[in-house]
Amino acid sequence: MKSEARTLHSAPIAAQPAQVIALKVAPAPRRRQRRLRPLLQRLIPASCGIILLLFVWQLASMSSKGFPTPYATWQAAVTLFADPFYNNGPNDQGIGWNVVASLQRVAIGFALAALVGIPAGFLIGRFSFVAHMLNPIIALLRPVSPLAWLPIGLLLFQRAEPASSWTIFICSIWPMVINTAEGVQRIPQDYLNVARVLRLNEWTVMRRILFPAVLPAVLTGMRLSMGIAWLVIVAAEMLTGGLGIGFWIWNEWNNLNVENILIAIMVIGVVGLLLEQALILLARRFSWDK
Repeated sequence: MKSEARTLHSAPIAAQPAQVIALKVAPAPRRRQRRLRPLLQRLIPASCGIILLLFVWQLASMSSKGFPTPYATWQAAVTLFADPFYNNGPNDQGIGWNVVASLQRVAIGFALAALVGIPAGFLIGRFSFVAHMLNPIIALLRPVSPLAWLPIGLLLFQRAEPASSWTIFICSIWPMVINTAEGVQRIPQDYLNVARVLRLNEWTVMRRILFPAVLPAVLTGMRLSMGIAWLVIVAAEMLTGGLGIGFWIWNEWNNLNVENILIAIMVIGVVGLLLEQALILLARRFSWDK
């Protein structure tokens, strides 16, 4: 009887550690589900979108003569990216060199637009006289199509290479100017009142007060300008020729390589997405709302 009583009393005591261990181990699958749920919520819709795109693509290839199927385009991409940086002369280079050439033109035009547009936006937002002087010019020139400026660039520079960068400059400067000016105008007046009390000069106000407060708006304008610049460079290179992804597309069309044109469209989209995401991450890094 005593031994049975001991076993009865000892059984719950032995079961308690197992219950505690089970309580500690049980939340682990839930944690994994919580981590996987946001990933699945993004991957499943994205996969459905890709499948829908491939389905529409296949239907288009079946209903249109000469339009390549997704599989034929994939085979052409495997061959194309086997050596994307080959160089057989000025007019026969891999798609990699053409993308690099386009990025160089975009970088030159975009950098010049930033050097001019951001200071101009500061001046417009800071001084009402400058705003009244430049706002009519901006309102007049901003709606003009970027490609309308290409003949002006060809006339001014007499060469295709600077003309393409000029087109990128003139089309990407407006978002920087407008966003920077609006950011300066939205700065609380208390900041400027403190600067007056401290008798800070204009350069110190620009450097210490305006620029840190306006930086998120400046980065937003740069992101918008980058999207426009990468959009315009393809059309500009089609008209000017030379090395570049736009001219490469036009050359492939003349050679009736439609598969390579579709591949170039995908490459342009991927590069543009990467450029935009890089600027978005940069804007979040300096945003006050993070």
